[in-house]
Amino acid sequence: MLMTDGPIASETLSRKEINLRVFQREPIPHLLFQPRFEPWFALSARKGTLPPEVAGLTLFEFADELGSSLRYIDYFTGLTGPMRIKEHFTKRRVDVTPMTFTEIVETPRGDWVCKYQMNEDDMWYTVDYPIKSLADFDILDWILDHLTYWFDGERYAKSCEVFGDRGVPQFWVPKSPYQALCQQWMTLDTLIYALADDPARVERTMAKIDAGYDDLYVQICRSGQASIVNFGENIHAQLLSPEYWERYFEPFYQKRCAQLKSAGIYTHCHIDGFFKPILPLMSRLPFDGIEALTPLPQGDVTLDEMQDSLGDKILLDVVPAIIFLDMYSMDYFQEYVGKVVEMFGPRLILGISDEYPEGADASSMPKLRWMAEFARRTTFAR
Repeated sequence: MLMTDGPIASETLSRKEINLRVFQREPIPHLLFQPRFEPWFALSARKGTLPPEVAGLTLFEFADELGSSLRYIDYFTGLTGPMRIKEHFTKRRVDVTPMTFTEIVETPRGDWVCKYQMNEDDMWYTVDYPIKSLADFDILDWILDHLTYWFDGERYAKSCEVFGDRGVPQFWVPKSPYQALCQQWMTLDTLIYALADDPARVERTMAKIDAGYDDLYVQICRSGQASIVNFGENIHAQLLSPEYWERYFEPFYQKRCAQLKSAGIYTHCHIDGFFKPILPLMSRLPFDGIEALTPLPQGDVTLDEMQDSLGDKILLDVVPAIIFLDMYSMDYFQEYVGKVVEMFGPRLILGISDEYPEGADASSMPKLRWMAEFARRTTFAR
């Protein structure tokens, strides 16, 4: 049972300690608010559109002033995370303009060519992927053979010092083989056609991607540093079928989560977008929690459907970003947040699915501040 009346609960534990206790399923003094406003803050600061009362603050100062927690070390914070990758080959950049460039790697099996463009947020994104057909999988295999992933414990420790007690410092592990293929190396349709034409060939490359992570997971587990790790999968139901989910996703998650669990590390997975077709399958996932599930009016499921399907999973975020916009009243917003907390607390880290809207202006700030105070006032009967 939750209780939200009365004074703000005393801060007997730091935001970091409360964050960990949620995953440990231990009692907490109040609900943790972890809204992931970092992209909004960075973009608004760059454009000079931060609200006046926020404009003079750093990201960390704003989090402290708001009383919110932070989740990711290197997510628009200026800090550097521990996930490292070494490319044992040389890339050439050609056709370089202020807004575009093409990257080429000459391999014994053919040229790897990828094109990038700058978006309006000053971030590079891929506009032409290097793997365009099944015939290019030999090139990809060569690239994968010349990549090394590792965990940089020294970098992690230095960043954690700055991150402080604002939350458990977290990071993303590399994507599962299926997601790596359709999000990083090729388009979704290229992957789907390849799986239809020659699944065994695609699966050999998937196995190579997986094997390339072996040393990384050993290093994470042996470091004794990480407490909570995210699988930054960006799952969207339209990227896959339930059959592919069972064949390609679940075995990878089971294996890697077992490794992390053996080292006392908690896990959660980023599943945003539409997810109704795979909702019935989520309760059997090995993750302790699920991040960014987005219900109606933004996603494709109701809160009740989520509650009925997810078992005792810890949920991170849940409140749809769209209801921060002016078209939704404060009364609607408050009722919605209250319902989320009533249904999923205390196995909940209250936040925004997926993030605080980058286009939000000062008119949305009262909702953000109300949500922060509501979390601090919300306690749970023991």
